Amino acid sequence: MSPGSMPRPTTMNLSEAVAISASSLWAHKLRSVLTLIGVVIGVAAVIAVVSLINGANQYVATRVFRLGADVFGLSKQPSIITNVDDWLEFQKRKRLTYDDFEAVRDLCKSCKEIGASLGGRVEVKSGLNSLKDTNLRAWTPQMPELYDVDLVAGRHITDSDLNSAAPVCVIGMDIVENLMPGVDPVGKEVRWNNIPCEVIGIGKKEGSSLGTSLDNWIILPLSTYNKEYGNQQTSLRVTARAGSAANIQLTVDEVRQIMRGRHHLPYDTKDDFAIETSDSFLSLWKSISGSFFVVTIAIASISLLVGGIVIMNIMLVSVTERTREIGVRKALGARRGDILRQFLIESSTISVIGGAIGVILGVLAAKLVSWVSPLPSAVQLWSVMGGLTVALSVGLFFGTYPASKAAKLDPVEALRSE
Repeated sequence: MSPGSMPRPTTMNLSEAVAISASSLWAHKLRSVLTLIGVVIGVAAVIAVVSLINGANQYVATRVFRLGADVFGLSKQPSIITNVDDWLEFQKRKRLTYDDFEAVRDLCKSCKEIGASLGGRVEVKSGLNSLKDTNLRAWTPQMPELYDVDLVAGRHITDSDLNSAAPVCVIGMDIVENLMPGVDPVGKEVRWNNIPCEVIGIGKKEGSSLGTSLDNWIILPLSTYNKEYGNQQTSLRVTARAGSAANIQLTVDEVRQIMRGRHHLPYDTKDDFAIETSDSFLSLWKSISGSFFVVTIAIASISLLVGGIVIMNIMLVSVTERTREIGVRKALGARRGDILRQFLIESSTISVIGGAIGVILGVLAAKLVSWVSPLPSAVQLWSVMGGLTVALSVGLFFGTYPASKAAKLDPVEALRSE
């Protein structure tokens, strides 16, 4: 045989291997669906969970805690308590008083703004209409600025209102829509817990947060609330704004020293008050959502594992069905590496197709959950790419053994196969 007539080694390029894999999937539709279903479910679960958690993180950061990067709160105890023993310990602490607020306001040199507040739940009435479980905000005049409360009509409470304990209030849009529809509420009277006040402002509509309305509130001067109920039993919350977000820790430390001095705490004693920044809330939220994420990913990984095992099984069946084809290709000069690469590309193609379907279904599932529930979602590119990468990794890992088995077939024995 002349050199020119000798068979040349044959290699399969990427596009050809992908085309063979796709045609094989199409030729065995039911088997393909059963092969892909594990990868599809696993990737879809990952994408949906990541999208929902990302959406919740963004929503919580911007609308739930409502603290800017340069704002922090001082209170008797943390806003969120997860341990009964901690709660019992916090009940023994001294309450924060108006004198504490005035001391921080007068002594804190790096504080830009400082306000004080009390909160609770009340019933609001207008005429025969009533609205229950309204969020009461007994504030000093600085608080609306600290919490970025915008108005669509009227004005906020002022120092004059605070000093005179004026019976005035600013109301949220829920009160307007439910108790005073079709009329201008400014100048009208509403009653909170049957105590009358004149409406001087109307808040801008904010919608809801995780199923809870952000518009069912009423703002009173802090002194007006104390005039009716006294200030001997309830602990104040002090909210302060630092000069800048970059220097917030310096301001926090200054307020901490002021309060430790007022409470006469020795240097080796823990604080008997809590200081919380937006980072404190977000860290707690992310630890909770992170735990949920890990559990869900672990469950989704089971689906990916099952999907990978099914892919391995199908690839082994494919190797058996195509033993003669492998023998022919080896006889024509294909090397082990060519056969190995062909079957790895095929297993990867199967898993990537499943991953792509899973990404689409995961995004649709996240959007559907957001549509039928108050949970927000945010699909990010990195999660999509991560889902496809995971699917590709599953295909490569579980396709290695079948591909290796195909590459090691003896061409003579393979050609004898029927």
